[in-house]
Amino acid sequence: MNPSSHRPKSRAVAFKHSTYRDFWNPKLQALCQSEREAYWLILDFMEQEHMSTMEKQNFLRAVEILSDAVRTNGNGNMNDYYPKATLAKKIEMLILEESTETLESSVRQQAMLCVVALSQLNPPFYLPEMLDLVSVGISSTFSLPFIMPSPDRRDSASLYLQTIQALDDMLQALVMDDMDPDMLILEKFLEIILPWLTQSDKVHEQVRALGTISRLLRFICNFLTLLHMEVFSMNGKLMGILSLYCMSSNHEIRLGASEALNYWSKILVLQRSVRQKTVFILRNLQKHFRGEWFASLQNITLIFRKYLTPMERADMILVTMEGMTSSNRNDVYAASKVLETILKYPIPEIGKVPEIIQYIYFHVNNVTEATAQSIISKILHLLSQTYTDEVILTLFKIEDQSQTEVCKPWEILASFPEDCEVIMKHLLQRLVPLQAPQDQERSQRTEISPLIATRAIHELLLKSNQQMEVQTFFSPLFITLLFQTSFLMVEGNTEMIQDHRHITEWVDPVSSTVGALKTLMHRSGYGDSESEIEKLGGWELLINPEKHYDGVTLLARSLVTKNCWHNRPMFGLLIKMLQDPNCANHLTALVFLMELLQCPDVAALVNDFITSILANWFNCTEPATVKLLLQMTRVFTKHKNLEKRLQILQPQILNCCYSSNGDIVMETFLVLKHLLENLTWKNSSSFLIHLAFKLEPFFEEESEHLRLLAFQIYSHLLVKVKRSVLVFPLKHQIFNMIVCLVLHLQDVNSDVAQTCRITLCNTASLLRWSKLSKVFAKEDVFIIVRVLLQQETNKALWFLKQCVALFKSTQVPIRQAAVWFAGQILQILDLEEMNGVEEACAALRHMETDPDPMVRCLAVQTIYVLQAKEQLLLADRSTSCFCWRRSKRGYF
Repeated sequence: MNPSSHRPKSRAVAFKHSTYRDFWNPKLQALCQSEREAYWLILDFMEQEHMSTMEKQNFLRAVEILSDAVRTNGNGNMNDYYPKATLAKKIEMLILEESTETLESSVRQQAMLCVVALSQLNPPFYLPEMLDLVSVGISSTFSLPFIMPSPDRRDSASLYLQTIQALDDMLQALVMDDMDPDMLILEKFLEIILPWLTQSDKVHEQVRALGTISRLLRFICNFLTLLHMEVFSMNGKLMGILSLYCMSSNHEIRLGASEALNYWSKILVLQRSVRQKTVFILRNLQKHFRGEWFASLQNITLIFRKYLTPMERADMILVTMEGMTSSNRNDVYAASKVLETILKYPIPEIGKVPEIIQYIYFHVNNVTEATAQSIISKILHLLSQTYTDEVILTLFKIEDQSQTEVCKPWEILASFPEDCEVIMKHLLQRLVPLQAPQDQERSQRTEISPLIATRAIHELLLKSNQQMEVQTFFSPLFITLLFQTSFLMVEGNTEMIQDHRHITEWVDPVSSTVGALKTLMHRSGYGDSESEIEKLGGWELLINPEKHYDGVTLLARSLVTKNCWHNRPMFGLLIKMLQDPNCANHLTALVFLMELLQCPDVAALVNDFITSILANWFNCTEPATVKLLLQMTRVFTKHKNLEKRLQILQPQILNCCYSSNGDIVMETFLVLKHLLENLTWKNSSSFLIHLAFKLEPFFEEESEHLRLLAFQIYSHLLVKVKRSVLVFPLKHQIFNMIVCLVLHLQDVNSDVAQTCRITLCNTASLLRWSKLSKVFAKEDVFIIVRVLLQQETNKALWFLKQCVALFKSTQVPIRQAAVWFAGQILQILDLEEMNGVEEACAALRHMETDPDPMVRCLAVQTIYVLQAKEQLLLADRSTSCFCWRRSKRGYF
């Protein structure tokens, strides 16, 4: 096995003829005779292409002699005598020329010792020069056949040991940078050595690689300062490889790996632990690594947890997982044992999560051993719980880029109910945040978009085969997905939930969200409801921006119809969301909530606190929200528990009567009409009394429909009133409405006139006006007015005030009747009462400018009559007995 065979090496190098012999070199004067002879020998050898073994050995000895001379006599710069790089290249060629089939000469050993000598001279070797020398030395030594120690091969064994020692000396010399080891150089050396361990199928090559690593690490352990330790990137990989070989079935390999791991662990402890604890930790490491393999595993776990960085831990995990995909059962067992031991304890922070997930994605189907499969699953679950966003993002990125569907990772994630629930809860937080991303604090770690979270939820639901576990998170997931659908359809914010990494740019957010919603219902045992919604076109309505809320209503209604168990928890979630006055999807919540209230079990949950939350939403400025709340109040009349809470909503409902939005006012009156049909005086007397006073301004509304509703509501209200409860202030208000009802018999809307006649009859019944009751039922306005004045003469001034208020009516017939009625009242007043009609007189004078000629004529006539009446009363005052005979009149 030759891991460096891919690097072409020329076995014949052309050197230029040196001219050093032709010129006098002052540096040579400082050399002794033997050193000068070594120098001339080097010059002679460099000009030769083919040399015998003896000549090679002489050349190498000459290099050593000259190197010693340069180091002791000169400034330590070999280039002053001969180019150092040229010598190194020649030495490299000598090593390459050595046979790897047998070990018969010491040329290889001497060459490496020459490299040691040259490494102590200036100029320093360039890194590529060092790596070439190391690669050649490793390849030439490790490729030698296995040498079994025996009496007849004692010389070969001794020469082999000397060669190994020379290799160690060369590596130790080259790894140094001045007085301290350079870890970046070590990293390059390990990249050359490790393939002989991991890729070779020969035990003796693996043993040699482990021994070389172990001795090199032991050498580095002697130094407290290691250069570039902070950027050494092979900590995790080296730990993983050595840990696996600690589990080898071969004793020599196991021993070599254990020793190497021991030294490497010491290096990490020395460099990364607190000095006070270093001695104690090193003593335990030494004791355990010399013990059984399971003790080594405990130390591996210790190093993994405390002395590796997140990235290094990831490297170790990746290396170990590679072992589990091996075709060798021993490798699978070793890898499984290492990971199983590490996973027994809580895992600290891990880096390179995408790389780990990518490896699992592409190799999980190659893991066939049961224990290994279980460990792979556990790794995936642990990562998905801690780094959910990165795991999900990586899975979709691989799928979308490769256009292949590998179900295994999703099946693994969905196979553990408790872990799956944790993942689901996390994904729920990533669904539509309902606020712009710029308003949120950016996390340092990767965060998936709501769209990717939706896709992940869909995948998990598809792979989950445990209905009961899906049901545990049905309520929050259903509500969140529904809110996200509303967010997309109503506000059109598809950009906000899109994936800015363009991993899922081809996925439609709406279809993905609705698809997850359907799958959730199906997997939770609500397949019948899902099919029923499909038949009724509910899903199509849901994705129609103009009819979206109709779709929401249909979804909620289907769950209520089936009396789903999750109705109650969903109701609780919606109420919790509505506690936030800034809830962005409050309209969807209220639409869904209104249907849920139809369910008796849900209605039984409503208390004063919940009702107060709903009442607060009446303050919303959105007409659609207020209108929906008004419609919701109708539901409160259908359940006894809800009817008790209606009084909390009643002030808000009455305030809506004065909304600036005509649609809200109209909806309010429709709701009031409905409420009156279902409320009783016993439970709602205060509300009904307040309503009686609120209606008066709407009797003069221009909108005929609204005016009709106002009179109808007042009529229904009087039906609720019993004589036994007819006291102030309601009785006062009823008297205050009589003239309005009478005059609106002239209303241009016949339905209003008819309603007023019925209301007058109800009023007469309440007030026990039997005579007037018959008149109200059959006669016209003029007869009714005359009879009313005859029977209730003492209320003439009160009636006059009501007439004056109707002078402002927009309807001509009512203004006409009001002016005529005022004239009839003024004719029956005495002198004292005439002193209190200044306001009425002023109103009449104003009516002289009314647009209608009949009204103007009546106003003028009434004023003339009034003036004549006053003069007559003043003239007859002294002789008339009218004053003491008049009836005492006043307000009720």
